[in-house]
Amino acid sequence: MKSWAEMVYNTCKVFILFTGFTLLFYFGMIWVSQEYQNYKRYDEPSGAAVKVMQASVNKDQTWLERLFMFYQNGE
Repeated sequence: MKSWAEMVYNTCKVFILFTGFTLLFYFGMIWVSQEYQNYKRYDEPSGAAVKVMQASVNKDQTWLERLFMFYQNGE
């Protein structure tokens, strides 16, 4: 049977490893969060950007035509 001191020593090693990896994970998550918090996703594109989609101006469509357009284009 293991001695009491050896069991306490092994328990302390596991506790220190667990605490160390938990802190590493916590600060890693904070670092990733801060990195993406400063990322400006909604800025206007620069350069020769092209608008991909135009809003439909045709308001006199029936619900059936609109449904067919949905199935064709997936909008």
